[in-house]
Amino acid sequence: MKQLILSVFAFLIFLSFSCFAQKANYDSLVKAGINQIYNIKFADAEKTFQVLKREFPQHPASRFFFAMIDWWKIVLKNEEDEDLDDRFLSEIDNTIDFCDQILDKDPNNVDALFFKGGAIGFRGRMRVMRESWFKAADDGREALPIVDHAAELDPTNVDVKLGFGIYNYLAAVIPERYPIVKPIMIFFPSGNKELGLNQLKEAARVGKYSNYEAKYILVTFYYYFESDMNSAEIYARQLAGKFPDNPVFERWSGRIAVRKSEWTFADSVFKDVLNKAAKNYEGYNTPMVKREANYYIASYLNNQGKLDEALTYFKKCIDESKKIDSDEESGFQINATLYSGTILETKGNYNEAKKYYERVLDMREFKDSHDKAEDYLARIDKIESQQRK
Repeated sequence: MKQLILSVFAFLIFLSFSCFAQKANYDSLVKAGINQIYNIKFADAEKTFQVLKREFPQHPASRFFFAMIDWWKIVLKNEEDEDLDDRFLSEIDNTIDFCDQILDKDPNNVDALFFKGGAIGFRGRMRVMRESWFKAADDGREALPIVDHAAELDPTNVDVKLGFGIYNYLAAVIPERYPIVKPIMIFFPSGNKELGLNQLKEAARVGKYSNYEAKYILVTFYYYFESDMNSAEIYARQLAGKFPDNPVFERWSGRIAVRKSEWTFADSVFKDVLNKAAKNYEGYNTPMVKREANYYIASYLNNQGKLDEALTYFKKCIDESKKIDSDEESGFQINATLYSGTILETKGNYNEAKKYYERVLDMREFKDSHDKAEDYLARIDKIESQQRK
């Protein structure tokens, strides 16, 4: 009997260590894959999640993270490019269907609830990107109770704060920014901006799998909605420091520096971006990335009075813009054209300057671009008229 008890005891110890090893292996695979995604090592991430799928075939995580890889490919390529949308949405639907199969048998399966809510949340983020506000709001309505249920079953799971934070913040902010959404928001739980920010901060601070995504969301919220560049900078610098070859994070650091008028730092960031583009780093050598980098470097040089160099970079910005400005001209192309004209005018090359101003007038109105172009053309006409006298 004693040997039997010892054998059973030993077996239980073995089981506990075995479960711990499986959980540890799961965690290590997920964390490795997430880091590979943010490091823009998509092929490595795909291999990691294939291992995860093979070792944990009944777990929804691998399916969710395959969708996350494509999400980041969309973000890197060009947020206006919809070529990968269908594949991403197919992977999201596959994740949701897989989670539903689990939940049909076990309605309280925390993992299935968590990843189903996360998948719906990511679908909502894509719909926000595509400005499909009603569908995005409906995704938020559907995901919130799912994630809430998961949180009730596992109160220690901080990662759910990412979903709660995004919803609470956007549900408070979006209706004010986009009044078209207001009528349908009466059917949804009300938002709370401060609560949402605090939940995102907690996920960023102690989330196991969501900390980097929470930081990324905080960067965008502080930049776009709060106009709080100091807070945005904190998280952007953390992300760029952790993932130095992620063009999204690196460009955010430069973009925020521009808003703070820290031009020397911004110039160094965007020159590094162009250097990596020249070396064909993944995600860097795209027109979207290069037009932005050229534009801000040109702006810095223009501010420094280095007009010839600035003009070169503005022209590069225009060339890159033309590759992707298919439906209408971007603000980058319009401003780069306008500033090229002012540089040429300053240098006394009035005929060339007028060509650039006239091009601006042929483009869509961006802020007060037409008024400026007309004023600058009138200024040149006045100068030339005086010269003829």
